[in-house]
Amino acid sequence: MKITVDEDKCCGAGQCVLIAPEVFDQRDEDGIVILLDTAPPQEHHAAARESAAVCPAAAIHLGDDA
Repeated sequence: MKITVDEDKCCGAGQCVLIAPEVFDQRDEDGIVILLDTAPPQEHHAAARESAAVCPAAAIHLGDDA
């Protein structure tokens, strides 16, 4: 799995951090997402998928390891 985020779309809701704190964090100053792991291990894939699904700004994009 390959993860990318669009910081310009991020609204700072923080759902991704609550669901997958091993993969996502937020900037202190404005709450914008910080991607901690662009290619997380298998055990974090389900949480990353859930984070992308619940992101209100659709700022998280998942792809295949090509």
